[in-house]
Amino acid sequence: MGGFPEKEGKIWRKEAIEPLNKHIAKENVSASEVIELLSSQAYYELLKLPYPSTREGVIEKFLTEGFITIGQSQFSVTKLGAILLAKNLEDFGEIGRKAVRVIVYKGKNKIETIREQHGKRGYALGFEGLIDWINSQLPANEEIGKALRQESRMYPEIAVRELVANALIHQDFEEKGFPMIEVFSDRIEISNPGLPLITPERFIDEYISRNEKLADIMRRMGICEEKGSGIDKVIFFNEIYQLPAVNFIVSEKRTRVTLYSYKELNNLDKKDKVRACYQHACLKYVSNDKMTNQSLRERFQIEEKNAAIASRILKETLREKLIKDDDPSSKSRKYKKYIPFWA
Repeated sequence: MGGFPEKEGKIWRKEAIEPLNKHIAKENVSASEVIELLSSQAYYELLKLPYPSTREGVIEKFLTEGFITIGQSQFSVTKLGAILLAKNLEDFGEIGRKAVRVIVYKGKNKIETIREQHGKRGYALGFEGLIDWINSQLPANEEIGKALRQESRMYPEIAVRELVANALIHQDFEEKGFPMIEVFSDRIEISNPGLPLITPERFIDEYISRNEKLADIMRRMGICEEKGSGIDKVIFFNEIYQLPAVNFIVSEKRTRVTLYSYKELNNLDKKDKVRACYQHACLKYVSNDKMTNQSLRERFQIEEKNAAIASRILKETLREKLIKDDDPSSKSRKYKKYIPFWA
């Protein structure tokens, strides 16, 4: 923990971090004001539930979900209710600073901004519009690698959707900053404030959320996948689109995930190839399968006569200790299988 003093402090601090439904975003509001501030219509539509015949029915449901709390005569809106269902996040003070921001740049750097979009609505209320707007800003290819031969978005929509949902759910609400999606000409970066609770190498097979209540509701609303089934889908569709490996980067106070546009294998550096090989091994393993030279060739669209290229990538990934032989006693190089280092 020496390199992460803030995370160490959070582990050892005596007081427990309370969930979002225990923090108040706005106090002393009436029942009618609750309905004005939070979109009850969106809640029932997303959960595919019939809308109650009375306002009291809505209030009772919101109390059960932890969106509001009740005092002697008035209600309080919790941070959970605000972050999910606010018609305008700016109505809720500091929680308004957690609105999503999308920035589109002209080139590969941040020198020139083409357009910028600031979210104002709660995450559940504005999620579909957010994803639609992001996808409308992404370039399209007539052909991506050899896997797709019709006009398609540069990046798989399901991968963008899942990564954006993860950024919202897994952010640290105690850290300053907001979820951000940055679109460059050659990549899309999705980041959120806070450090992950598990190492990035285990994102595909492990699941821990610091905002479990938020994650549960967003799953029930169909905004994100079930526990632990998101990142494997991201990598699966990333491979179908023949894109470079997804890159997970943890900085001092933010977690960033990068999707890269299509590149020929020859234009990938060694780190790109090793990362793709490791992620392929993980994907195979969580799919109850094992990586082989042949499956790696299919991942990179390498012809069989060039199998030596795949062998070199496997050797480099073994050298980095990210994968290991499934059966070290096997002498057959052709049929050798590989699994992630943690398997």
